[in-house]
Amino acid sequence: MSPAVSSTPSLSVLIPVYNEKETILPLLERVRSADAGIPKQVLVGDDGSTDGTREMLQGLNDPAIELVLMPSNRGRGGVIKALWPRVTGDFVIHQDADLEYDPNQYAALLAPLLDGTADVVYGSRFKGSISKMRPLNNLGNRVMTGVARALYGIRISDLMTCYKLYRRQLVEDLAIEANGFHFEAELTARLAQRGARFSEVPVSFVGRSFAEGKKIRSRDALWVIQKLVASRFSRP
Repeated sequence: MSPAVSSTPSLSVLIPVYNEKETILPLLERVRSADAGIPKQVLVGDDGSTDGTREMLQGLNDPAIELVLMPSNRGRGGVIKALWPRVTGDFVIHQDADLEYDPNQYAALLAPLLDGTADVVYGSRFKGSISKMRPLNNLGNRVMTGVARALYGIRISDLMTCYKLYRRQLVEDLAIEANGFHFEAELTARLAQRGARFSEVPVSFVGRSFAEGKKIRSRDALWVIQKLVASRFSRP
């Protein structure tokens, strides 16, 4: 699979946001200044924030940022799906708003797509560097990734990485049911079922605590594994 890419390719950055008033503005500045090597479209989706984040975003006067206000809280996957129809780039990447991942890694992540050796690129924390990840989260990530490898035969080391980069054509008509963190599992399953070629690039990661706003919990791992198994025996 190697869909055609325009002569001047571009990257769409999708940023789901929920209650991130302490980090959203610094994150947007990092995204704006990051040199991806190709033009960027920045799409921000506020998922019904209640801590002042929504008002901060509405107060931005930046034509380089496209803002979508979700009418209610739908979850990370729900925001990404709402942003898909607005994508104009040849490639799409997900970006968390919490500063755990560095946008300066975009260029390295894009390389396998630009040279035509992959259709999907995951930024692997386990092949790169990890700081401040709780041991339980580390173990859970490895277990979930192992299940994905076993069920779908894909060679990845980090299923739940934020940095998922893929060709836009792969999701233009893709139906995903999940809205929460298990969206990551269903998206991976559906891309694998479409025969997409997966690649990984090492990335750096600096985690944060629940007190600092970390949202994913141990129970989410059960939803992820359940979705991986269910998707294996169904088609979109």
